[in-house]
Amino acid sequence: MQWLLREDRAAQSLLNKLIRSNLVDTTNQVEVLQRDPTSPLYSVKSFEELRLKPQLLQGVYAMGFNRPSKIQENALPMMLAEPPQNLIAQSQSGTGKTAAFVLAMLSRVEPGNKYPQCLCLSPTYELALQTGKVIEQMGNFYPELKLAYAVRGNKLERGQKISEQIVIGTPGTVLDWCSKLKFIDPKKIKVFVLDEADVMIATQGHQDQSIRIQRMLPRDCQMLLFSATFEDSVWKFAQKVVPDPNIIKLKREEETLDTIKQYYVLCNNRDEKFRALCNIYGAITIAQAMIFCHTRKTAGWLAAELSREGHQVALLSGEMMVEQRAAVIERFREGKEKVLVTTNVCARGIDVEQVSVVINFDLPVDKDGNPDNETYLHRIGRTGRFGKRGLAINMVDSKHSMNILNRIQEHFNKKINKLDTDDLDEIEKINN
Repeated sequence: MQWLLREDRAAQSLLNKLIRSNLVDTTNQVEVLQRDPTSPLYSVKSFEELRLKPQLLQGVYAMGFNRPSKIQENALPMMLAEPPQNLIAQSQSGTGKTAAFVLAMLSRVEPGNKYPQCLCLSPTYELALQTGKVIEQMGNFYPELKLAYAVRGNKLERGQKISEQIVIGTPGTVLDWCSKLKFIDPKKIKVFVLDEADVMIATQGHQDQSIRIQRMLPRDCQMLLFSATFEDSVWKFAQKVVPDPNIIKLKREEETLDTIKQYYVLCNNRDEKFRALCNIYGAITIAQAMIFCHTRKTAGWLAAELSREGHQVALLSGEMMVEQRAAVIERFREGKEKVLVTTNVCARGIDVEQVSVVINFDLPVDKDGNPDNETYLHRIGRTGRFGKRGLAINMVDSKHSMNILNRIQEHFNKKINKLDTDDLDEIEKINN
């Protein structure tokens, strides 16, 4: 189960990186806790203020960054400060944090020295490659800078020393390269980055390996740790890895149901739910819609039935490769498909701004069969973003699911109305 959770989190993170074409415009407030509260707190509104080396500034602009994102505004002055400061930062996918720590690494490197000076740990091979791409893009005008991947399968001769200045890899291989194989001299590392700490600690071995690597590094090495979430376990781990840190946290924006109209449709079984869905299908496909099912099996069945009826739908399913999932989301985002049928796991963390209708073909329940209120909020909250009006339709097919819906209503203290024919006209208006 632990392994599955890690796989899921790592896959989710990779998926988000693959489908992000630009930075998320986060409205979350950034909270900064300084290690030394008396020192002045700097934030920057432009990259020029950071006095970067010209080659790096060129790289930043070539990547399409015109001004720093919210997390970069606060994190970069700390990361680039002299003497170097340690940092623990919370940031979701799409906030520009990879670019921020890559900039910190590239700023500290002495290109003339042909040995590893910066070390970055990623939870999986695929995520390491994604970070590597950012390093290559940003260091594009720095031809003497070289990058090595410390990942399984990258075999080097024993006794060989690495001349690349930046090493990025997974904890097990990096630990071998530092200790057993001695490819890297950890005492010469100036910057140590631990990325996606929440994904990392879902794998027992990774946590121990990361701590062992950190203990080999010199006292004055700059330590930077990033995580999308900060449960207690992540927090404990972060404090072991990063001494005397500055801390940047995102204050969670409250998701709200205020701008979302919620309805339910009463049915007796799955086939009736399908017929009801077909009846409202015309009204919902003017905009883009997501349909949630509880299992892969139901999602597969529903997508096939809708296709048989001549409707164009996309299916997002857990057994697909991450790259396949990214392609499906991209098509949906571009409007090539209007309706996306999916399960919970697949859609976690995916933002498609144009979605204005969510249909719960199955109501969200936890493993004990109780209402999963957080998932309900997360599913339908995506429709009322950016001040838009959104719409949620819940399919009810038994006394049990009606009971679930009633408990969801009570939890949010929001009435969910039964869907009538007149409401369909209203829905068309919302979607136009």
